[in-house]
Amino acid sequence: MSEGKTVTLKPVELIEPESGISSSHLDPSHTSYHPPALEKTHLQALDSEHPGTEDEGLVGPTPDAGAQGNRWTSTLEQFKLKRFFVLRPGTMDQALEDIKALVNQDEDGDVHGVWLMAEVDHWNNERERVVLITDNSLLICKYDFVMLNCEQIQRIPLNFVDRITHGNFSFPQRSLLTREGEGVRVFWDRLREPSFLSKWNPFTTDYPFSTFTYHPVRNIDHRFTALCEIQSFRERLTEAAQKSHLKTPVPGKANGVLVLNQPLLIESYVGLMSFIGNQNKLGYCLARGNIGF
Repeated sequence: MSEGKTVTLKPVELIEPESGISSSHLDPSHTSYHPPALEKTHLQALDSEHPGTEDEGLVGPTPDAGAQGNRWTSTLEQFKLKRFFVLRPGTMDQALEDIKALVNQDEDGDVHGVWLMAEVDHWNNERERVVLITDNSLLICKYDFVMLNCEQIQRIPLNFVDRITHGNFSFPQRSLLTREGEGVRVFWDRLREPSFLSKWNPFTTDYPFSTFTYHPVRNIDHRFTALCEIQSFRERLTEAAQKSHLKTPVPGKANGVLVLNQPLLIESYVGLMSFIGNQNKLGYCLARGNIGF
C-alpha cells in the first residue's frame, strides 16, 4: 500500500432476522430442549377413543395371573401324563390283543368288558392293572407296557365273588397315611380273614380281596375315561357275578352278591415305602428319562 492513499472503513449495520427465533435459541450455551406439549383438546380425544388407558397403557390390559397360572398347571399335568407308556399310540390296543389271546375260552368264556385301573394293596401301594370280566372269571392282569408283555394273570371265578364294597378310602386313627378319592373292593371268600403274618408282609398275595381305584390317565380323553371308569366296572361285575352264581352255584356256600357302600379301610400306619412308591409312580410303566453316567 502506498503512503499517499488513505483507506476509509464504513460502519456496517447488523439487522435482526424476522424469523421469530429468540436469542436464547442462538445462544450456544443453551443446550436443553423441551418438546411442545400435547394440546388439551388432543388429550381429551384420546381419552374418549381409548377409555381406561391411563392405567392399562397403550399395550392393552395385563393378562390375569390366575388364568396364566392355571395354564401352566394344565401344561405341567399334560407333560406328566404323557410319560405313561399306556398312552403311546397303539400300546393299549396291543395290550388288549395280547391279553385276550391268553384267555382260556373253555374256562373263562367270552370277554364282556376291559378296564384300566390301579390296584391298591393292603400297604397302600398302587400298581397298574388291566382287568377283564368274562363269562366265568374276573382276570386281573399285570401287563408291561414297555416290553408289551403280560407278566401275570390272577384268575378269580365269578361264582366265588360274594361281596363288593365301594366308597372313599379310610385309614386307622393313628395312621400317618392319607388317600383321596374312592375305590371298589372285590371279596371272593368272606369266611377267610387275612392272617397276622399276611398283614405285615408287603409282598403277600393270599388276601381274599382286591381293591381298585382310578388310573391317573382317566381324564386324558374320552376313550381312557371309559376304560378307567370304576363305577361301570362295579355294575358289570355285580351283574356277571350274579349270573354266574345262578349258573354254577357253589355247594355249601350262600349264593349271591352283597353290594355295600362303605369306607374302604387300609390297615397301614406308617407307609414310608408306599409314600415313596406312589409319589414316584413306581407301580406304573412310566418314562423316567435317561439314567446313566
